[in-house]
Amino acid sequence: MQTVFLDQQTFSASISLTRIKSEVSTLSCYATTTDSQIIERCKTAEIIITNKVLLSKNILEQLPQLKLVCIAATGMNNVDLVAAKALNIAVKNVSGYSQASVSQYVFAQMLEYFSNTAHHNINTQQGHWQNSATFCFHGKGSQELAGKTIGIIGFGNLGKAVAKIAQAFDMHVMIAERPNAIKIRENRHSFTEVLNKADVISLHCPQTEETINLINSETLALMKPSALLINTARGVLVNSTDLLQALKNKIISHAVLDVLEHEPPTVSHPLISALIKKEIDNLSITAHIAWASIESQQRLIDLVALNIKNYKAV
Repeated sequence: MQTVFLDQQTFSASISLTRIKSEVSTLSCYATTTDSQIIERCKTAEIIITNKVLLSKNILEQLPQLKLVCIAATGMNNVDLVAAKALNIAVKNVSGYSQASVSQYVFAQMLEYFSNTAHHNINTQQGHWQNSATFCFHGKGSQELAGKTIGIIGFGNLGKAVAKIAQAFDMHVMIAERPNAIKIRENRHSFTEVLNKADVISLHCPQTEETINLINSETLALMKPSALLINTARGVLVNSTDLLQALKNKIISHAVLDVLEHEPPTVSHPLISALIKKEIDNLSITAHIAWASIESQQRLIDLVALNIKNYKAV
């Protein structure tokens, strides 16, 4: 089966494609692919592998040989699923590959925030400890995770993985019910209560009409002034303009974002711009890498190969 990988550069160069190659007759890989290049590159392909390249109805209709689209990710919003079904094109995504990577990232950021490890390293490099009048130099100090409350919004595989680690740190875990829910499920708390009580809010919910701008000026105002917000889910869950104002006005203490509305963002993005101009010092942004441990990437690619294998077996 002729196979085309449209955006291999979304993965690290060290990731092996051996298992995919063993399932297909030919594999053509491109670092990136623009909309105008898709048809030419895929006109004889039976399988397309895409991470983020958009496959619209118009494009799918021009690929008569196409039988299977393998999304090298969990989200499926880059493929017109209705058109694919009408054209008898199977679409397979991958899930359950990044729990360890994402949960590790969440706690790496939490530990850095509460332990100030980078700050303490710099203090020694700058000679503060060496010139201290006592045996230690406290600097910004540190806080324990034990006893703090983490609010988890979105309790799928990723939320559960974060909760498991939180319990190992003796944190109190609050699982948020959906906003405006009439009934609160067992072992959950109302969305508002979680925002009110959590020391850390960690977002793990999917992008839906209900979750777009979930974190906005109103919900930010419900959080503790000392709260830490972490978003490893989808950028549109957080209203960037509202968050920037909340950070400037110390409505919450700090935010860690691994995702933004548009990726890659422009330098004019309000949060990116504020960081560059040093208008705020209570924001950390990383380049959508929470999912991307080497192990997680390889697991994902191997699951793509498994999707191809299972498709062939039908």
